[in-house]
Amino acid sequence: MAHRSRGLMVAGPSGGRGGGDDLSLLTPGAPVLVTGAGVTGRAVLAALAPLGVAATLCDDNVDALRVLAEQGTAVIDPAGAIAGIADYALVVTSPGFPPTAAVLAAAAGAGVPIWGDVELAWRLDAAGRYGPPRRWLVVTGTNGKTTTTSMLHEMLLADGRRSLLCGNIGDPVLAVLDQPAELLAVELSSFQLHWAPSLRPDAGVVLNVAEDHLDWHGSMAAYAADKARALAGRVAVVGLDDPVAAGLLPAAGAPVRVGFRLGEPADGELGVRDGTLVDRAFGDGVELADAATIGVAGPVGVLDALAAAALARAVGVAPDSIASALASFQVGRHRAELVGEADGVRYVDDSKATNPHAAQASITAFDRVIWIAGGLLKGASVDELVREVANRLVAAVLIGRDRQMVADALSRHAPDVPVVEVVTGEDSGVLETNESIGDHVTRVIDVGDRSVSDAVMAAVVDVARGLAGAGDTVLLAPAGASFDQFSGYGQRGDAFAGAVRAAIG
Repeated sequence: MAHRSRGLMVAGPSGGRGGGDDLSLLTPGAPVLVTGAGVTGRAVLAALAPLGVAATLCDDNVDALRVLAEQGTAVIDPAGAIAGIADYALVVTSPGFPPTAAVLAAAAGAGVPIWGDVELAWRLDAAGRYGPPRRWLVVTGTNGKTTTTSMLHEMLLADGRRSLLCGNIGDPVLAVLDQPAELLAVELSSFQLHWAPSLRPDAGVVLNVAEDHLDWHGSMAAYAADKARALAGRVAVVGLDDPVAAGLLPAAGAPVRVGFRLGEPADGELGVRDGTLVDRAFGDGVELADAATIGVAGPVGVLDALAAAALARAVGVAPDSIASALASFQVGRHRAELVGEADGVRYVDDSKATNPHAAQASITAFDRVIWIAGGLLKGASVDELVREVANRLVAAVLIGRDRQMVADALSRHAPDVPVVEVVTGEDSGVLETNESIGDHVTRVIDVGDRSVSDAVMAAVVDVARGLAGAGDTVLLAPAGASFDQFSGYGQRGDAFAGAVRAAIG
C-alpha cells in the first residue's frame, strides 16, 4: 500500500486546493441560473446574494416558483431557461438533476459551465469568503455514508475540534460555511460529487461501490468514477474488502493512500486484530477501540468505524477520542434501528437500506431473518444479494413496484423460502392468490384502497409476525427506494415502526 511518511499525513488545510478558488464567473451582475427550488436551491441563492450576481431560479414545480417569486426571487420555467440558456454565465444545479435533464443538457450544449452546490461551496470556502478555509473530510460510498460521517463528527468533537456535520446529511455545506469551524465532516452522494469537479478534500473515503442510481449515472463505470472524486485530495481512503472501492485507490490523485479492512491490517492500513481496531497507516499499530463497543450491529458497523477513524486519524485525532466517540455512538433513525421486541422476535427498521448492497449488509448482521423488501430498485439487480443471504432467510414479505423482481430472484436462488406479496388495491388484479412462479408459491394479500403507507405496513407486520418464531428478526431492509408508496425512506420506516408498536403493544 503506497503512502507517504506519517509526518506528512496531518498537513495543514492548504494541501490539494489547486485552482478551486476561482470565482471569476461570479462577478457582480453576472447572470447565473440556479436549478432546483428545494432546500439546496434556496441555499445556493442565499450564498450567491452577497456576491451581487443576477441569479434566476428554474424549476418545473410551478407552485414552488410562484412562492419564491412572491418573495422577490427572479424565476423562470424550464422552457424559458432552455430558450435563453446561452445568456447565462453559469448554471448552479441541485444534485438531483442528472446530466440528461433538459436544462443541463442545453447548458452543456451551449458551453455554459455547470457547478453543483458542493462545487460552489468548495470554491467560496477556498477563496476565503468565510474566513480561513476549512479542512474538508468527505465520506461517500453506496452504503454507510451517514453512519460513518456521524461517527467521524463525534470523533472530532470528542477530540475538542470544532467540526460541522453537513452535506447529504443535515444542512447543505453552503448553509454552514458562515459558522465557525476548523473541520467539515461532509457526507456526499454520487450526484453531488458528479457536479463538484474541483473538490480536493483534506481527506476523503470511498466506503464501497455497488449498483445504485444507474438510471442517473448511465453506467456502473460512470457511477464509480463520480465516487472516486472523493479521493482527489491529500489523503485517499478506501474500503479494501469491497473490490470496486479497492480498485479506485491505485488511480487516486491523493499523495497519501490508505485502506481499511475487517482483517489484520498491513502497513498503510487500518483493520482489526484480536477484536481491536488497529491503525497502521497513521500510527505504528496503534490500538484505537474495542470492536465490541461499536453501537452498530454486524461487520458493517466495524467497517464504518474504521473508515471514520481513518479520516479522524488523517487530521491527528487521538486514539482515546476515537474510542470514547465509538463507545457513546448511537445509530441514527431508520438505520438498523430496533423498534420493538416481543415473544423472542426482534423488529428492526433499516428503511435506509435503499439498494441491494445495503440490504445485504443489513441481513448479514442477523442469523434468521423475515425479510421485508421491495420498492424501486433503480435498475439494480437483486440476484447476487439473494444468493449471498439465502441461508439466513426464514421468509420474505414483498412490497412496492419492483417486488416481482425480488420474487423472481428468490425463486431462482432461494426456492424454499416462503414469500408473501402485499399489494395495494390497484395492483391486486395483477397476481392471483397462491400463484405459482416455477416451484415458488407466492401468496398475495390485497390491502384494499386504504392509506397506502399505513395499510401496507400494517399488513406487512401482521404477515411477518405469523411467519416469525423466537430468535428471528423481522427486518425492514427493502433494497429499493420508497417513492412508489411513501414520501421517503423516513416515512416508510415510521410506518413500519408504528405498525410494530400497534401489533405488539
